[in-house]
Amino acid sequence: MKKRFTYSATASAVALLFALPITSVAQEAQTEEEAKSSGVDFERVLVTGSFKRNRTVMQSSVSVSALNEDDIKVTAPRSTAEIFRSLPGVRSESTGGEGNANIAIRGLPVASGGAKFLTLQEDGLPILQFGDIAFGNADIFLRADATVSRVDVVRGGSASTAASNSPGGVINLISKTGEENGGSVAATVGLDYDTFRTDFEYGGELGKDMRFHVGGFLHQGAGPRDPGYKGNNGGQIKANVTKEFDSGYVRAYFKYLDDRSVSYMPMPMYANGDSVAGYNAKQDTLQSAYLLSTLRLNGENQISRGDIRDGMHPQVSSIGFEAAFDLTDGWDVQNRFRFSDVSGRFNTPFPAEIASGNSVAQSIGGDGAQLVYANGPDAGSSFNGTGNVIRMHTFDVEMEDFGSLVNDLRLSKSFEKVDVTVGYYLASQAIRMSWLWNSYVSELKGDNAALLNVVGADGTEYSENGLYAYGVPYWGNCCQRNYDTEYDIAAPYVELSTQLGDVNVDLSVRHDSGDASGFYSGAAQSAVDMNRDGVISVAEQSVSGLDLANPSLVNYDWSYTSYSLGANYQLEKDTALFARLSRGGRANADRLLFGKVRADGTVAKEDAVDMVDQLEAGVKWRRDNLSLFATLFHAKTEEQNFEATSQKFFDRQYKATGLELESSYTADNFDLRGSVTWTDASISKDALSPDLEGNTPRRQADFIYSLIGRYYLGEGQVGLSLVGTTDSYAQDNNDLKFDGYTQVNAFAVYNLSPAMTVSLNVNNLFDTVGLTEAEEGSASASDIIRARTINGRTSSLTVTYKF
Repeated sequence: MKKRFTYSATASAVALLFALPITSVAQEAQTEEEAKSSGVDFERVLVTGSFKRNRTVMQSSVSVSALNEDDIKVTAPRSTAEIFRSLPGVRSESTGGEGNANIAIRGLPVASGGAKFLTLQEDGLPILQFGDIAFGNADIFLRADATVSRVDVVRGGSASTAASNSPGGVINLISKTGEENGGSVAATVGLDYDTFRTDFEYGGELGKDMRFHVGGFLHQGAGPRDPGYKGNNGGQIKANVTKEFDSGYVRAYFKYLDDRSVSYMPMPMYANGDSVAGYNAKQDTLQSAYLLSTLRLNGENQISRGDIRDGMHPQVSSIGFEAAFDLTDGWDVQNRFRFSDVSGRFNTPFPAEIASGNSVAQSIGGDGAQLVYANGPDAGSSFNGTGNVIRMHTFDVEMEDFGSLVNDLRLSKSFEKVDVTVGYYLASQAIRMSWLWNSYVSELKGDNAALLNVVGADGTEYSENGLYAYGVPYWGNCCQRNYDTEYDIAAPYVELSTQLGDVNVDLSVRHDSGDASGFYSGAAQSAVDMNRDGVISVAEQSVSGLDLANPSLVNYDWSYTSYSLGANYQLEKDTALFARLSRGGRANADRLLFGKVRADGTVAKEDAVDMVDQLEAGVKWRRDNLSLFATLFHAKTEEQNFEATSQKFFDRQYKATGLELESSYTADNFDLRGSVTWTDASISKDALSPDLEGNTPRRQADFIYSLIGRYYLGEGQVGLSLVGTTDSYAQDNNDLKFDGYTQVNAFAVYNLSPAMTVSLNVNNLFDTVGLTEAEEGSASASDIIRARTINGRTSSLTVTYKF
């Protein structure tokens, strides 16, 4: 990875950390007992999004929630993003497979995919500096497994100063660190779908004042939707070693992820969610055994093959350390550092058009053109042109380098009346990738669809084995692209807090500055003998390559200041009121290219950063076994963005007002926790489409909700979880509306022995249809749209042995 980032600055910070004198006792931020807490635990010490160590939820003005291991199991997740659906205030549209989810929080928009206004973290540092990199969403590079102790979420404005580019919130996966001796091995097999997975973890003492933890997973199989091949294949291993001192600790850790998983794109279905003939929207996928590879020019304009079976293929090697020490004179220090070597592939078919065979054939081969099966059991025979087909683009992306270097150093001291924290955050993020897209025609079928060739009325062959274009002429050959950019970030920050009787007041300020450098190249058309047969076919007459000889420059910088002012008034031990005023920013990255960057590499100031203003107030209350966390919020934001599937830019302002309720209840062998979020959001201004002003943003429901219930038996437990949403609009024009839905998941575990358990896990118990996004804003004449729905019912059996 090319680095203009100043390694010396990070090295100096690390050296400073170990040069400081160590005299008194420090306490780690997270204990095993805290990790086991369940429900709305107001006495849990804040770890994520908190500047001051040992501050509890009840004492703070931060909106934070957590899911522990048992909570996660009950939700019966099929991906990491499905876990997030049970977090209050979070809208996680997890219908893309193991990654590529759209994640929003408290009404902040997701206009073009990914997680723009929140950050996904692992052990307190971000997976990527930008959560919505095109075809590189942060959740693609994140896997939850048996090494995860807890998932934290910080919602609202306090996240603005706790992390860069995170004005909406932070979701943090916290790893186990070996505080208890022992481990587990779990084997999971799909009962009604093809999957086999092994999770393992082990930790404990290494010697005096040392402990370790290691674990991960391996899996293989077709997955919840059968692509016609082994779509999910790979795994992850994580390890950490902790050395404790009288005054603190040092921890080193390592992660290696190499995983392939199917990426699910919008699928053909009727606007009401019903399946079209031959394609089950809840079970089928566009992938097929008859389309496994695609021939194209790569990022160096060399003939090469892309493997559709790669799907989402993240390859991550990370090393890092964290340390916390108490120093002389009441000072304490924390430092987190991580280097990540990140690359991979993203390759999946996308339905550019659903139309009759005759219509598609004649748009390619002229009047009288017809379709012929290119492969499959009917290869060589004619296709009935009155039936519908799919014009398909392969989203074939090589993620050459998404590597990053991150260091977060902070010093804290408690004075007589005020606590002070000062910190400095440094990061560098590479974004190097190539878009290498092709065009095919396929029959509309969910079970291994065959490809179709276009044959003209005079017998001219316009396609080869289903491929009719090296590029995407249906979209104006827009999308052969190459990115080679680097984004450097520096952010000093300070937090002041004081206790005034029963009132805790905190003020934090963070100043982010950064610069983007590099270049990018668009498409160039030329004739190329792609199959090396010595003949230039029709499809080879105009091949999309990269215009590497004429790159465009990237050379701009940005800066913005975030602040957050909060107060918490503890009326009594079990009741507290809080309020917070915040302003935070999010720098824009790769989505500005190909449209917003000027010839000299600069961008307009208003395009470089999107700001978010937030106001929130709430109450924390508990009585006996009942707890309630209620927050009223109001947010205003702006967004500059680009959507690859529609080829549209966005330049908008939004506002959202809402109420977030989280509650938990325990009684004897039963516990219940749930949340509901009401949001009233609108597009307040649109510079490019003023007619949309006043409309509700796409996919923003009035209510989203979740519920987790467990009953503990003598030899095990049973549980149900549900997530749901009310109606929402498919697009910003507010025409096509999705029906609300409730998805119910079930979990049961039985103890075969003190060390061995068997559990049954059912996702989407009632086989519900739940639409999460669509390409169309209005139903077509045929009423067929391209949309994504939650997976149909899948069940699995897991045997776990603990030792």
